[in-house]
Order: sequence, then structure tokens, then C-alpha cells
Amino acid sequence: MPISFPVSINTQAYRFGLQKRVYYPQANQMKNQQLQHFINQSIIQQVQSLISFQVGDMPSTVKEMLGSYEIKNNQRQVLSLTQSNYTYHDRAAHGMTFIRSLTFDLKKGRRCDLKDLFKPGSDYVKRLSDLIHEQIKERKIELISEFTTISPNQEFYIADKTLVIYFQLYDLTPYVFGFPMFPISVYDIQDIIDEDGPLGRMATNN
Repeated sequence: MPISFPVSINTQAYRFGLQKRVYYPQANQMKNQQLQHFINQSIIQQVQSLISFQVGDMPSTVKEMLGSYEIKNNQRQVLSLTQSNYTYHDRAAHGMTFIRSLTFDLKKGRRCDLKDLFKPGSDYVKRLSDLIHEQIKERKIELISEFTTISPNQEFYIADKTLVIYFQLYDLTPYVFGFPMFPISVYDIQDIIDEDGPLGRMATNN
């Protein structure tokens, strides 16, 4: 029996020549066409934002650009994805990559910020920051600047029963470390998550 996902995904592409290609997802065949349009426009806006951020005011120096995406979760009425953009400028020491993410609650028909995953009034910022502090210590992660706390709208994605908090290159760690990713099990924060929200649905066994 074929697996059925809440959202059917097609890959689209912007092409700027052989060395400049940006691939991005688009939802299709959704019953809720208004929600499908909202999801697709949100994705396109993020693609354009990443391109503009990378190009800046020096479009002529861009020698290579590659954009890609990963679907991190497409189940239980939750769609979560990441989009990355690698760009190399002429005479730069190396290229630079940035990641952005989008999470949609298909049941409620909206895009989710980090605060939307938790019960109103819960101190999710401190709770998540404490868990990240523990991981930094346990994993012996080398930092270039002291980690104090996440921001209330910290970047994240959902992958099955895991909330992944992440940071950009150079935010916390040396470039060679890559993107600092901190996976947090939904069961470690189950007391503060919104039971009817995306993380609540991930935590159930139904």
C-alpha cells in the first residue's frame, strides 16, 4: 500500500546559468487551495529573501549559487522544511551557506513560529536554552562566543518526534563545525508543549 503524505511536493527551480541554480519545493493537489497558495507563497518569499541576502549589493561578484531544500516532516498535519543557499563571491576565501526553515500547522492552516508550539505563558525560552546548555557541555562543542539564551523566535524545524533548534554559521561555533543543531525530544518538553499543536501531535502514539 503506497504511503500517503498530507502534502504532495514538486521541485521547482530558479536558474541563472550553469553555476547558479536554486531548487525549492511547491505544494500541489491540496484540497485546501487557499492554504496551498499560502504555503507556496511563503516558500517563494523565503527563496527570494535568501537570494537577496546572499547577493547583497554585489550581484556582479557572485560566481556560484546553489539553493536546495529538505522536507523534515510531512505527517500528522505538520509540514516542516528547510531551505539552504550556498553562494560564492569572486575572491572570497570560501562560499557561505545560510539555512532558513518553515513549519506549517495544516490542521489550523497557519505558519508556526517557535512560540506557537508551546502553551501560552510557558517559559519555553529558558527551558530550551537550558537543554541546549546541557548539550553544549555533553557534546563538548567548541564555541566562538558564549551561549546565553535562544531568542523567542529562534530558528527551528520539526523532524518526527524531535524539535531541532539551529543556528547559522559563525553564530556560536567555528566555520569548520558547520551548523550548530540541537535536537530536543518532544518527550523532554512534553509538559509545556501545546497538546493540540504540531509538537503535541508528534508526541502522541496515534
